[in-house]
Amino acid sequence: MNTNNNIINKAALTTGNVTAGLLNPEQSRRFIKQTMENTVLGGLIRTEMRKAKTGEIDKIGIGRRLVRKKTEDTDDGNRNKPIFSKVEYSAVAVRLPWEITEETLRENIEGQGLEATITSLMAQAVGIDMEDLWLNADTAVPAEDPDVDFLKVNDGWIKQLLAGSHVIDRATVNGGALTLDVWNDALLEMPNKYNNGKLRWLMSPHRKQAWETYLLDKAITAGGIISDRRIENPYAIPAVAVPSMPDDMVILTDPKNLIVVNTYDVKIRKTTEGKEAIMQDKRFYVIHLDFDPIIEEMDAAVIVKGLADIV
Repeated sequence: MNTNNNIINKAALTTGNVTAGLLNPEQSRRFIKQTMENTVLGGLIRTEMRKAKTGEIDKIGIGRRLVRKKTEDTDDGNRNKPIFSKVEYSAVAVRLPWEITEETLRENIEGQGLEATITSLMAQAVGIDMEDLWLNADTAVPAEDPDVDFLKVNDGWIKQLLAGSHVIDRATVNGGALTLDVWNDALLEMPNKYNNGKLRWLMSPHRKQAWETYLLDKAITAGGIISDRRIENPYAIPAVAVPSMPDDMVILTDPKNLIVVNTYDVKIRKTTEGKEAIMQDKRFYVIHLDFDPIIEEMDAAVIVKGLADIV
C-alpha cells in the first residue's frame, strides 16, 4: 500500500515506487499545458525529452561557401560533410508539495471544487518558478542569499551566457544608461549569420517600459512621432518582456537556441491514505518534475549586463 510516507518522505521515494494517486492522462496534459501557458518563454523556447538523466544533445551544422564551379566530365575531388558537435545536459529533479485539510474542502464556498482551484494555482506557481530557474538558477549562489535553496538547483541560462557567450558590460559606459547604443552594440557583437529574422530581445517588463519611456521622451523633446512598432522592436527585432529577467540585463538570441531538457513528464501525486492523512484529516499532494536549461549555440547569443537601475 502506498502510504503518505511514500509520497512526502524523500528518503523513501524511489524511481517507479509510487504509481497510485497520479492524475489521469487528460488531467496531466491539462496541467502541463496550464503550466507552460503561465510562462512567457514556454511557447518560444525549445524543449527536448530524453530518457537518461545525463546525456548529450547532438548538433548538426553545414558550412558556408561550399559551392564550386563545375567543369564538364571532371571530378575535382572536393567533398563536404556536416559538422557534428554536442551539448551536454544533466537533468535535476525538483518537487512542489502541498496539503489541504478535509475541513477546508468541506467548509469553503467552492466545496470540492477548491481542490481543482488550488491545483490550478499550483500549475501557475510551477510555471513561474520554472521560468525563473531556467534563467536565474546558480549552483554557486551565496549561502546568505535568501533564495539560496531555490536558486542552487542548477545553473540557468544567464550564468551560462555570462560564462560563454558574447558579453557586453555597460556598467562603465554612461553609467549603464539605456540608449540606442545598447541595441546597436549588441547587434554588432552578434555574428551576421545568426541575424536571420529569428532573433528576439529578452528583457524584464521594467526594462521594456524604460526603453519605451526613453523613446517617447526623445520624441516629445524633438517634436517628432515614433510608431508603436519602432517603440516595441528596437532595430526591428521584437522585444519580449520576461518577468523573470533581471532589470539590469538584456539577452539577444533566437529563443529556440534556449533548450529545456526533461526526462519525464510532470507528475502530480496525491494520497488520502496513511496514518498522517487519517489523523490530520488531510490530503497530501506533490508535483514531481526534472529539467536542465542548456544553450545550443553560445556564439548565437549576446547578453548585455550592467544596465543602470530603473527609476
